[in-house]
Amino acid sequence: MSLYPPVKVGLLGLGTVGGGVTRVLARNVKEISRRAGREIVVTHAAARNLDTTTANTAGIKLTGEALEVVNDPDVSIIVELMGGYEPARGLVLRALANGKHVVTANKALIAKHGNEIFAAARTAGMMVGFEAAVAGGIPIIKAIREGLAGNHLEWVAGIINGTANFILTEMRDKGRDFPDVLAEAQALGYAEADPTFDIEGIDAAHKLTILASIAFGIPLQFDKVYVEGISRITRDDVAYAEQLGYRIKHLGMAHRSEQGAQLRVHPTLIPQRQLLANVNGVMNAVLVKGDAVGQSLFYGAGAGAEPTASAVIADIIDMVRTLTADPENWVPHLAFQPDSLSDLPVLPMDQVETAYYLRLQAQDRPGVLADVTRIFGDRGISIEAILQKEPPPGAHDVPIILLTHRVRERRMNEAIAAIEALDSIHGPVTRIRLEHLDSD
Repeated sequence: MSLYPPVKVGLLGLGTVGGGVTRVLARNVKEISRRAGREIVVTHAAARNLDTTTANTAGIKLTGEALEVVNDPDVSIIVELMGGYEPARGLVLRALANGKHVVTANKALIAKHGNEIFAAARTAGMMVGFEAAVAGGIPIIKAIREGLAGNHLEWVAGIINGTANFILTEMRDKGRDFPDVLAEAQALGYAEADPTFDIEGIDAAHKLTILASIAFGIPLQFDKVYVEGISRITRDDVAYAEQLGYRIKHLGMAHRSEQGAQLRVHPTLIPQRQLLANVNGVMNAVLVKGDAVGQSLFYGAGAGAEPTASAVIADIIDMVRTLTADPENWVPHLAFQPDSLSDLPVLPMDQVETAYYLRLQAQDRPGVLADVTRIFGDRGISIEAILQKEPPPGAHDVPIILLTHRVRERRMNEAIAAIEALDSIHGPVTRIRLEHLDSD
């Protein structure tokens, strides 16, 4: 038996994740108490619609007003599961000012307002846990922040949005078009009615912002992430990539060098033999490269009630363990001591260097390819592979697929503009970046 009384937890939100938290806590109460050293009890919860919740609400004081939970003196830990920027930000700041620790699964909140929230937590002598904000049930925050703390981390690459990964997997496996698979993802509940955050990369950019900060010791800088979605990817691009030995994944990539940090989310060709290329469906995975450990892959369910609840409860247990510890000895929110964060600049996308996949629609006549290769040659861009397809019966245009070696994006932008200006090239050039991720 613990010498300490139970720790009382208040939930803000009783939706999918809130329901999962109540169920997992109830089911694993003995195991969790053994780990934490004290019993953890959800005693208060707020939700907009208490009639539809699937949560186990037995013994919980329910309210429609989140502020009632935040201001209740009996509650020691606030778990914010509402999502969005406001009122979540105001409630979290109030909870910290009220002397309560906070756990959140809200990646948008941390990516956009985390610097302010963590500063408020330090002032109040409180902790903020956000393991569930990135990659659901995969304990990637703790792994990078603590497990890999002895490494100089060089880069992080992740499939960190299950909806986009499901769509690209279906397009590859079944040769389907993007709009059809998106409609199925919505019917299955993998995509929202408004899927913009998932398919246009905003959700992944929130998560990448957090990963880059804890990996490199830089402030959270969501506004500097380059973001590109998957809505322009065609089944032809997926098939051509496969023929060339690659797969298209929607990748979040953080990389650092002496020049600066790269923070980017975009469709990416990666070699089929790469571990990340074989992460399919709605699953998530994060590949981390450290100077000492080499490459480490973290794989698992990136969303869902109980996988996300697993991460939320792990944070609660961490906080319960520290309730009797000196705040000076807590693990820093962003892995590095607050006064040691780096001012390493984030590079604009035109300064980033990658390889490229390009698809052109060209007139089926002699000399077109020579014009294109001359444009590349004039700009010092080397071609690795060319794939020229036969035109469909009766068509006058032929698709040409090119893979290039690594080149700075600014130079590639100039080359693409010159190619699109040719009379023999019809329509815009499709450009997908290519990363080998040290696999060759």
